[in-house]
Amino acid sequence: MNAIVKHSEERLMKVLLAPVISEKATMVAEKNEQVVFLVMPDATKPEIKAAVELLFKVQVESVQVANRLGKQKRTGKFNGRRNHTKRAFVCLKPGQEINFTEGA
Repeated sequence: MNAIVKHSEERLMKVLLAPVISEKATMVAEKNEQVVFLVMPDATKPEIKAAVELLFKVQVESVQVANRLGKQKRTGKFNGRRNHTKRAFVCLKPGQEINFTEGA
């Protein structure tokens, strides 16, 4: 509960951008009881943990973060790059679960 108090609630609402629904994310969720989120580039592990606990009312065991570089893309004669992204792999305590399909 201390992690929620340290960070402003307004900031925590903005930290998580979206859940990652992919084949790899689903496999990780089933195997390791983890959930994958797209997060703000400047988000820290304690902020991510507090945000998940606040929004989904679950207990988080650990958070792992992966920075992904944007792909190089070319449009005509111009070279460009997609935006860099940051993903958080949130490990939930045993018995905890986040279900994204129940609201749909």
